[in-house]
Amino acid sequence: MTLIDWFILFVYLIFSLVLGIYISLKNHNEADYFVAGRRLNGLLAGMSMAATTFSIDTPLYVAGVIGTRGLAGNWEWWSFGLAHVAMTVIFAPLWRRSGVLTDAAFTELRYGGQAAAYLRGIKAFLLSVPINCIGIGYAFLAMRKVAESLGVVDGHIVFGPFTDTILLMILVALFLLVYTVLGGLWAVVVNDFVQLVLALLGAFAVCFVALDASGGMTNLLTKLEALDRPELLSLFPWTFNKNGFNWLDSSGISITTFFAFISLQWWSFRRSDGGGEFIQRLLATKDEKQATLAGIVFLIVNYLVRSWLWILVGLAGLVLLPQQADWELSYPNLAVTYLPPVGLGLVVVSLVAAFMSTVSTSINWGASYLAHDLYKRFVRPFAGPREMIFMGQLASILLLLIGVLTALLSNSIGSMFRLVIAIGTGPGAVLVLRWFWWRVNALAELSAMLSGFFIGLITSVSPYFIIEDFGKRLLFTTSFSAVIWLLTLFFTEPESDETLNNFVMQVKPPGPGWSKIRKKLNIDPVDSFSVLGCRFILGSCILYGGLLSIGAFLLHQERSAWIALSIAVSSVFLMKKTRLITQ
Repeated sequence: MTLIDWFILFVYLIFSLVLGIYISLKNHNEADYFVAGRRLNGLLAGMSMAATTFSIDTPLYVAGVIGTRGLAGNWEWWSFGLAHVAMTVIFAPLWRRSGVLTDAAFTELRYGGQAAAYLRGIKAFLLSVPINCIGIGYAFLAMRKVAESLGVVDGHIVFGPFTDTILLMILVALFLLVYTVLGGLWAVVVNDFVQLVLALLGAFAVCFVALDASGGMTNLLTKLEALDRPELLSLFPWTFNKNGFNWLDSSGISITTFFAFISLQWWSFRRSDGGGEFIQRLLATKDEKQATLAGIVFLIVNYLVRSWLWILVGLAGLVLLPQQADWELSYPNLAVTYLPPVGLGLVVVSLVAAFMSTVSTSINWGASYLAHDLYKRFVRPFAGPREMIFMGQLASILLLLIGVLTALLSNSIGSMFRLVIAIGTGPGAVLVLRWFWWRVNALAELSAMLSGFFIGLITSVSPYFIIEDFGKRLLFTTSFSAVIWLLTLFFTEPESDETLNNFVMQVKPPGPGWSKIRKKLNIDPVDSFSVLGCRFILGSCILYGGLLSIGAFLLHQERSAWIALSIAVSSVFLMKKTRLITQ
C-alpha cells in the first residue's frame, strides 16, 4: 500500500469515528440505543441488513468455496435465501407487530411463567456469547488474513508475547469500541449505509480488474474449462447431458449434503424466522410495511447484486493465481496484484468498511441480549435509561474481547461458518411453529435449542462422535433434537389462556392453529395462511430465478439463463395479477 492508500483509509476511519460520536448524542434510552427509537425506514434497514452480511470474511469465504468446491458450493449459503424470503413475506410484519425489543424478549410475550423466563435468559446467553462471538471471531480472522496479504503485518514479535498481528487486532478493536459503544444502533445503521456503498464499489473494482487481467469473460471461461474441473462452472453439483445424469463428486458436496442445504438447513437453523441481527432491524422500522420493504431490499442486494461479484473474483483467482495454497486469499491477493494506487486504497477501505459493519452489528446485537434480557430482566428490573445504556456499553466491550480471542485460536473461515450452522441447527421448526400453533410451549423451544446446540457441537468437534458428512450431521442433529422437543411438547402443559390471548391480540397471527382463540376474541388475522404460502412460493421463484439467470448469462449458459429468467418474470407477473404484493 502506498501513502495515498493509507491516507484514504485514515480519512474514512476519522469520518466513521466522528459520525459515531455525533449520533451518540441522540441516545436517550435503551430503545434509542438498541432499536434506533423504532424510526428506521425500509431502505435504511434493508441496506443495514445487507451490510451486516457483507463482512470482510464473506468475499474470502466465497473465494474459498469456489476454489475448493466450484460454483455449486455456494448452495451452502444460497439455500438460506428460502429463509430470507419467508422472513420478508411472512415474518417481518409479525415481528414488527410484536413490539418487543429483542427476539429473546419475545419469548415472554409468546410464553408465560418460569419456563419462559428460563428460556429468555438461556437464549440470550447462547446467542450473545458463544454463537455471536464465533461470528465476531471469523470476521477478525478474515481481517487478519487480509492484513497479512497486504503486507501490513507478518506475525513477528514486537514485545513480550505480542506479535504485530495481535497488536493490530487490539487497535482495530479499540477503534470499533468508540463508535459502536457510544453510538448504539443509530450509529451502526448510518455507518452501515456508507459502508455498504463502499463495499459494493470495492467488490466491483476487484471484479473488473480480475476479469480484465483474465482477458475478459470469454477467455476466463475458456481457461477454466481447460482446468478439467467440471464443478467449477456448474450451478448445481451434477451434470445432465446426452451421457445421462452424473453427480460431480469433485464438488466436495455429497448428495445428502446438497439436499440438506436446500430441504433442511434453511428451516431447521435458528434463523428460520429471521435471525437476531435481522430481527433487530425489523423491530427498529417505523411500521410493518417498512419492515417488509427492508427484507426486499436485503434480498436484492445480498443475492442478486453481490453474489456474482464475489464469484467472478473467485473464478478469476483460479486462473490468475493457480499456485495459491489458500483460496480464501484470492480476493485480497488479486486486489494487491492488479489494482493501482488509490484503487487499492478504495478496496482496502471497502474491506475495512465491510468488517466494521458486521462486527459493530454483532456487538450491538449481542449487547442488547446481555443488557436487556439478562441484566434488566434478572438483576436490575428497575434500572434507569442511563444505567441501561452504560450496561449495553460494558457488554459491548466484553463481547469484543471474546471475539478477538476466538479469532486468535482459529485458522479457517469456512470451518467456523459451518460450526455456526451446526450448533444453530435444531430449533428452527419450533421457531416457525410458535407463530402458527398455540400448542407450542416454552419448554419445547428450550429443549429444541439446547439439544440442537449440544448435538451440533459434539458431532462437529468430538473425535468420538464427529460426523464428517455435513448433510448427515445436519440430518442427525435436526432429527434427534426433533424427537426431544416433540416428546417435551406432548408431556408438558400448554401455555395459559391469558398468555395465548395476549399474544393473539398483540400479533394477530395467521393460520388454523389459532382459529379457536381468534374466534373467541373476535380477531381476524391480517393475512390468510394461503396468501402467505403463495407469497413464499412465488417470492422464492423470483429470487432464485433472478439469481441463477444472472449467473447463467455471465457463464454463457444461455438456455439455462432464459429458463431461470422466465420463471422469475412469470412469478412477478403472477404476484401482481393475484394482488399478492399488496393484499
